[in-house]
Amino acid sequence: MRTMFKAALLAGAAWSACATFAVAQDAPAATGVGTEVEAVVVTARRTEENLQDVPGAVSAFSEASLERLQVTDVTGLQGAVPNVNISQGRGSSNATNIFIRGIGQPDALQTFDPAIGVYVDDVYYSRIRGTQFDLFDLERVEVLRGPQGTLYGKNTIGGALKVVTRKPGDDFRAGVSAAYGSYNQMELKGSVSGPVSDTLSLGVAGLVSKRDGFVEDPVTGEEYNDKNTWAVRAAATWKPSDDIRVDLSADYSRDDAAMSVGQATSTLTTILGVPLLAVASPPPAYDFKTRASPGLPNSTELTHYGFAGTVTWAISDALSLKSITAYRNLETDDYIDIDATQLELGDVFVGVNQNQTSQEFQLTYEDGPWTVVGGVYWMNEQIDSHQEAYADDFLGAAFGNATFMRTVDDDLETTSKAAYVNVSFDITDAVQVTGGVRYTNEEKTYSRSTSTFSSFALFTADPAFAFKNLTETWEDVSPMVDVRWKAAENITLYLRGSKGFKSGGFNGRANNPGEQAPYDPEEVTSYEAGVKTTWAGGRYLLNLTAFTNDYQDFQARVSGTVIDPGTSLPSPELTVINAGSLKTSGFEVEAVARPVRGLLLDAQIGMLNAEYEDFDDARFTGTGGSRAFQTPAFAPKWTARYGGQYTFDLGDNGSLIVGAQAKYRSEMALAVDNTAGITTTRLPGMWDDDHWIWDARAVWESGDRRYTVGLYGQNITDELYKTDAQEFSSVGGIRTAYYGAPRTATLRLTAKY
Repeated sequence: MRTMFKAALLAGAAWSACATFAVAQDAPAATGVGTEVEAVVVTARRTEENLQDVPGAVSAFSEASLERLQVTDVTGLQGAVPNVNISQGRGSSNATNIFIRGIGQPDALQTFDPAIGVYVDDVYYSRIRGTQFDLFDLERVEVLRGPQGTLYGKNTIGGALKVVTRKPGDDFRAGVSAAYGSYNQMELKGSVSGPVSDTLSLGVAGLVSKRDGFVEDPVTGEEYNDKNTWAVRAAATWKPSDDIRVDLSADYSRDDAAMSVGQATSTLTTILGVPLLAVASPPPAYDFKTRASPGLPNSTELTHYGFAGTVTWAISDALSLKSITAYRNLETDDYIDIDATQLELGDVFVGVNQNQTSQEFQLTYEDGPWTVVGGVYWMNEQIDSHQEAYADDFLGAAFGNATFMRTVDDDLETTSKAAYVNVSFDITDAVQVTGGVRYTNEEKTYSRSTSTFSSFALFTADPAFAFKNLTETWEDVSPMVDVRWKAAENITLYLRGSKGFKSGGFNGRANNPGEQAPYDPEEVTSYEAGVKTTWAGGRYLLNLTAFTNDYQDFQARVSGTVIDPGTSLPSPELTVINAGSLKTSGFEVEAVARPVRGLLLDAQIGMLNAEYEDFDDARFTGTGGSRAFQTPAFAPKWTARYGGQYTFDLGDNGSLIVGAQAKYRSEMALAVDNTAGITTTRLPGMWDDDHWIWDARAVWESGDRRYTVGLYGQNITDELYKTDAQEFSSVGGIRTAYYGAPRTATLRLTAKY
């Protein structure tokens, strides 16, 4: 495999050499469709500018790019951005696990904040749940790598993912797409928009997407890991004058899927360590068969909706004011079989009701050498949650096979306020310096009650604990500075330093009094250098980035066992700690080439070194109370994607596009606790091996580009690979791995007007 990857790197180097050769030959700029690298305008710095002029690592994808990459939802971006890991969250059909340069938050529990900010039309989605959405009727997607604390605020410590929807315009536009594929996949998307008067345009878009599960219970035939989603979005654009624009939107989505289950990878035991189900180490190759708990409803439900209004007022040619107002509501009812077996050991229900209201005022000044963006931001979020954990088999025969259930009811309210300013000044026509700072004040209030219900009296002698209104306030100042040098019209070099932070919080998964104690925010200081180039009249693009991150007080949820003073029995301990410091560094390559008409080649390569500098854990007595020897989770050393497509001109019969891509990821830890107990021995189930994923497509397009018929294959070599893992070894030895989808094929028909 290492030999294969070296060959892949050589292929990437060969593409770069191809670009150099073209420059050396002084090839004339090509003209016409399909001869230039696509130019994308982004708003990464909250103002519009060409992607190649942004002094920072940003990847942007238009609707056409997403189609070429075979991206239908946010997880489809896996591999398309260097040093980014993005996948469906563990045990959930509606959460997304995003890591950028080794920084992220894999746990979707309602009290844990994300480390990658997700924005839709500049509206922040504050929970990891609800971000597993389909991409339809879009203008573009932007992925910002590195901390974005100055312009985007808290919980963008690793970066941000921005979705920009298509706004209604002055021209009529409509489209419809229908698809059928493996596992009875059925999908229908549609959109229509256009003007209804000289000042008002309206639009509506929607989708229905269903698919049978690719995991099956071999005994009952019950299916898991399916899809059942529908969504609708309505938008209005009103321009009462040349100086004022009002964009209004409302969206609603519903997800009613089966459970997402994985594979048990370690032997499961009772509370006293008596084996219940033996699992070999390493576990056998997964065959997408799982015996889930028969008493657990096979259901995960999500309802997610929101309203947003953006008003832009051009006060003068240089000065504009923008107001962004939004409300969002999220409700989930999820059953999760954490142990992924027929045992009632890690069976849980999690019901969440979350809403958030936000307001941002942003003032932009652009005149001569000055560009200034400043603003204030306010958000209030309220989360109510009810959890039930069923664990009859955890007690076992020693306690008369007694029943056991623990409940948690908690409430969390967050009020976040911020003020920021970002100033860019052109020292010369070629050199620009930018400095910015953001101040954030955040208050969280948390209350909770926990109860235990068991037919064995010992476990209900002290059945509950509760507290009201634990309140913590945190403040943060996030600066940023960069220097950009346009060495030539086609060459941009930059240096950037920035700081980001992730909010502190409370442990909503605590099993014992005291575990819910607040933990502090994380902080990261980042330095980055890059060069962005285009060549031969836009036919070649080569961007290079190097970075280093110093990550302090990172939040880690660690698994352990304590002796319950009431029962004198071992009790699971699921503590969140500020574990120490983490260092990440690496480089990134993005290359695109159009050497001849009709041929497009592109590559994205990421190299990441991630290691703990300090990770204090008193349980690791054999290493002096340190577990810094472990490998950070979701930080593979190498990520790479190589793609190519060729367009055959069929004359009056349109064109045929044939394309393929290969995505590589080196071995990766899937959990913070990835070694056996307090030893240095790796747990095979908590790691994913290095692997390649191959996709291919063939698409016919009519001459007027209105109609397409495409056949798409994903994971065509049927590679078996993991995407995530649950580590709850203190609860009966639970360690569960989750897997990516097997080989699938999709036939899609599209019409545009």
